[in-house]
Amino acid sequence: MNETSLDSQAFIDLEDRYSAHNYHPLGVILSRAEGIWVWDVEGNKYLDFLAAYSAVNQGHNHPRIVEALKGQIENLSLTSRAFRNDRFGPFCKKLSELSGYDKVLMMNTGAEAVETAIKAARKWGYQKKGLAADKARIIVFDGNFHGRTTTIVSFSNDPEARDGYGPYTPGFDILPYGDLAAVEKAFDPNVVAILVEPIQGEAGVVTPPADFLPGLRSLCDQHKALLICDEIQAGLGRSGDLFAHRLFGVRADAVTIGKALSGGMYPVSAFLADDAVMDVFTPGTHGSTYGGNPVACAVADAALDVLVEEDLCKRSAELGTWFRQELIGMNSAKVKEVRGAGLWIGLELESSAGGARKYCEALKNEGMLCKETHVHTIRFAPPLVVQKSELEWALERIRKVLA
Repeated sequence: MNETSLDSQAFIDLEDRYSAHNYHPLGVILSRAEGIWVWDVEGNKYLDFLAAYSAVNQGHNHPRIVEALKGQIENLSLTSRAFRNDRFGPFCKKLSELSGYDKVLMMNTGAEAVETAIKAARKWGYQKKGLAADKARIIVFDGNFHGRTTTIVSFSNDPEARDGYGPYTPGFDILPYGDLAAVEKAFDPNVVAILVEPIQGEAGVVTPPADFLPGLRSLCDQHKALLICDEIQAGLGRSGDLFAHRLFGVRADAVTIGKALSGGMYPVSAFLADDAVMDVFTPGTHGSTYGGNPVACAVADAALDVLVEEDLCKRSAELGTWFRQELIGMNSAKVKEVRGAGLWIGLELESSAGGARKYCEALKNEGMLCKETHVHTIRFAPPLVVQKSELEWALERIRKVLA
């Protein structure tokens, strides 16, 4: 079979026949991309308004990141951490200095970074806080999305992510997102950490009350617990700052990052923390064959340079504020709420509108690719290199579909 001659329906049929049905994507088959634009196999052009869940903040196929990938993979691709390589130390230094954390622990996927955070928090509780074995508890929040491993789905309350995967891992308390009083009530000496998304992405770009993150910081200080912020989607410019929790005037004890850490070019993630937390890891206690490999380091190094030198955090903040106000100003009867930070916006529809999926389909037909979440919300998250004129082009189509 010559795959290059297939049309969209033929590719869809192949997926349906040979792939597990664990996703429900829009019916478009993409074959190339550049910047904010993608093309399907029939040559139709679309504005990408999802950015691979914020993995391509720097835009598709950014030439600097592409060159870094090509240059490194021709020299040295993988050593494992059994041996040292010349890209690892310099990259860890760059990421440490940019983020403001003493140490970096590199992994591959976002879920691996979160699992690393969980292990770090528990071990810190036993070694530094003196808890009895197997007593550590971590506070998490409803509506969370931290990944899909068996441990992580154990503290999800999304039935699609959780149901059917028990028995579930104990040690987590799920509390209402934004409810400081509930967190204060839940604290006892066995709580080692709070794990929180500063802005909940999969839940529909949900922002907490202004006092929530500062309140969590205060409670962690009071009770000797770690504040761990999951910045895998929210961070690296998406919300208008390097880390979304900085928008609330706090500093987390530890941070998980991924997705845009490689500009969408390669799976790279990291757990960031100061020495007091990171030194719970000693040789053999945690690791990954591919974590910190030379290609990952080279790609992430270039991705961070693009983020900083093109000032994408500031760009996201400025354009996102303008774009959000334009969406609010539509005054569409179908829209219940517009919320978000930076170029990361959740447009929640009234239940009477009939669900977000059909509007994502309609926007696809207008040349825009968006994705629904939690039935009634459309996420808008273009690559941060988008121009204002291109956002205006998108607004015309959004107004038309939501009229």
